[in-house]
Amino acid sequence: MTAPISDTFATQLQEMRTDVLAQLRAQSGGALSRAESAAEALGNASDDQAQANTERELAFALEERESAELIEIDAALKRITDGSFGLCVDCGVSIPAARLHANPVAMRCIDCQSRLEKADAARL
Repeated sequence: MTAPISDTFATQLQEMRTDVLAQLRAQSGGALSRAESAAEALGNASDDQAQANTERELAFALEERESAELIEIDAALKRITDGSFGLCVDCGVSIPAARLHANPVAMRCIDCQSRLEKADAARL
């Protein structure tokens, strides 16, 4: 992949990274830690206990998903640095630019990703 194209994806990934970090900060209550936010939600007398538990579980699930997304973004940035960005990790074929624009963290070509998803579905 040429340097200008890699730079375009690096910029897109950096913007995604900034957005995910902002979402994580917002979900944790800004400067509050996750534990402090949970304690605050549980201590709020106007909230129903079940609602507070549901909101806390949702916040944890969102944080977990966004943390996983952050890991994927960082891995894609590392692939740009080491020159393997845009190559399928399974078969080595070039991932089409359209796929990378739609999902810049994509590690696999569509064929390999489809095989992986079918194998995962079969295990369930």
